[in-house]
This record gives sequence, C-alpha cells and structure tokens, in this order.
Amino acid sequence: MASTMSEIKVGILGASGYTGAELLRLLNDHPTAEARWLTADRNAGQPVGSLFPHLAHLGLPDLQRLDDVAVDDVDVVFCCLPHGLTQKVVRELPETLRVIDLSADFRLRDTALYAEVYGKPHEAVELQERAVYGLTEHYGEAIGKARLVANPGCYTTTAQLPLIPLLKARLIDPTRIIIDAKSGVSGAGRAARESSLFTEISEGFHAYGVATHRHGPEIDQCLSDFTERPVTVTFTPHLVPMNRGILATIYVRLQPDATVDGLQAALADAYRDAPFVHVLPPRSLPATRHVRGSNNCLIAVHPSRVAGEAILLSVTDNLVKGASGQALQNMNLMLGLDETAGLRGAPLFP
Repeated sequence: MASTMSEIKVGILGASGYTGAELLRLLNDHPTAEARWLTADRNAGQPVGSLFPHLAHLGLPDLQRLDDVAVDDVDVVFCCLPHGLTQKVVRELPETLRVIDLSADFRLRDTALYAEVYGKPHEAVELQERAVYGLTEHYGEAIGKARLVANPGCYTTTAQLPLIPLLKARLIDPTRIIIDAKSGVSGAGRAARESSLFTEISEGFHAYGVATHRHGPEIDQCLSDFTERPVTVTFTPHLVPMNRGILATIYVRLQPDATVDGLQAALADAYRDAPFVHVLPPRSLPATRHVRGSNNCLIAVHPSRVAGEAILLSVTDNLVKGASGQALQNMNLMLGLDETAGLRGAPLFP
C-alpha cells in the first residue's frame, strides 16, 4: 500500500513494449500515481522518447536494467515482461509491493495445465496459489485484497464480460458456446517477427491458433467459476490488419425458458453501475473504432436465425481494457482509489 494516497510510486518492468507504453500514457492522467522507474534491459540508458516519441514530453525517467533499480522504492509494480519471465522476477520482489502481472504467468491456477499450455514448468507455484484473476468487474472484492493480480488476456476479457452474467443467471447453455474473435496486430506484442511484417498481414485476414490458442483454457477457467460445471468453449482467434482492437462474435444456445430479451435485460442489469462496460440497445453493431484508446467494452445482443440461439457482439481496445487499462483499473481497486482514476479518457475517433 502506498505510504500516502496523494503519491503512489509506480515501477514498470518491461516498459519498452506496447503495454508498457500504454501504461505510461494512462498514468500521465492519473491524479495520484507516477512512474518512478522503468526497466528495459536491452534499451537501458535510453530515454523513453527514443523508443516512443509520443511520450517524450512527459519527463519520464530513463530506462534502466532491472538490476540497477531500487525495487523497494515503489508501492506498485506492473510486470509487462514476456510470458515465462515474470514468475522468476516476482519471486524476488519484496512482499510489501503490490504486483499486477500483464503476462500470462499467473492466469492459470492449475500449474500442470500452465506447463501443458505454455510448454514450460511453473516456477512460482507458491505465488500462484495467492494470485487473483484480474477481470475487474467480476473479481473486484478479491482484487481489492490481493498482493498479486494476474491481469487477464485481451481475447479473454472481451469474451468473458458478455458471457459471465448470462451464465450466472443460467440463461445460456454452458456446453454450447462458440467464440469467434478478431484482433489487431498489437496483440502479438512489439517484438520483431516475420508473422507481424506489413507484407505478411496487410490486405489479408486469417485464423490462427485454431483449437490450440493459450487463451482458450483461460476462458474455460474463468467461465467455470460462474457455473455449476466445468465449461469448455470453442474459441478461434483471427488476425486483422489493423493496429489495435478486438471484436468477439459469440454464439450461444438459450436455456429452454430463456429469451433474447432476457439476455439483454440480464446484461443491462449486471453492468448498470459498471463505469467501463456498456450494454448497447438490442441489435446494435459495436465496432473496434468505437472503443479505440479507451478502457470501454461495448456489448450488443442479437437474435439468431436459428431458433433458440443468440449472438453476442463485444468490442474492446486490446491494449487498454484488454491489457494496460484494466491493469490500472486493478491497481486502483488494490489501493482503494476511485476505480476510474486515470481512465476517463474518451475513445479516439476517427
């Protein structure tokens, strides 16, 4: 917990990636938090502006090696490191620090499943037992008491927000959920790779990770928390040649006594007081451009041509609500702050 609520000191591990840059952009508008140190081992010694010119005017500290920072000189640490690195680092952090991990290292509670999905053993089993899943709208009470929060994936956030209230209300069949999701290229991170080259992705649109994507087990785990039986979804991600944004089209089977109007009412009721989740009028068509740069999630309900089924549309910005914005939202809850602090910015349009 911060020593004084008027000054929250923040450290960011792995500040040279997209999620680190988004955190810095959002923290600039936070009334009580500021970045005290930023790590990026390969770019140590450089000013942030050399990597992200749009942040050059903010007077941020230069990037440093992790070994050179005063780790215990902050109240909160955001981990924006690649999958597989955070476990080792977090084990060495002082117990006094609150930690929000934006990688996948603490999302899966079953460490054997983690090893299967990520191809390496879990290296901080004792910490995994204490980690709280950071889907803010549905785990808020536990997040407020947590020392370590596992920030959800971007696909998972976009899909889970419309599904959880409907599963809790027993309005849809948990065995018949199909999630067809599309993401912008920034979801793959900033590292240079052939599959992210302009000529590899422009003027095209393709599925990937079919039936094998690591977010599938994460979605299953979360949805199963809100049902009386384990849930396994059909989930297929697609890459769209755009910078940011996620659109999930979700197909659900209604329970015998449920109606499409009932789904609409349940979602509207569930998110009536949620500052960032907005249920649109029936048959609306939310688009990624409607949430760009914001922490919002827009949800719409449609009847299907197939009797007894419905279609849900959900959109988020994968770098904000799907990553850094939700991480900041979780920090606010962990420190007893206004949940919306630093996150009130409206979407960018066009």
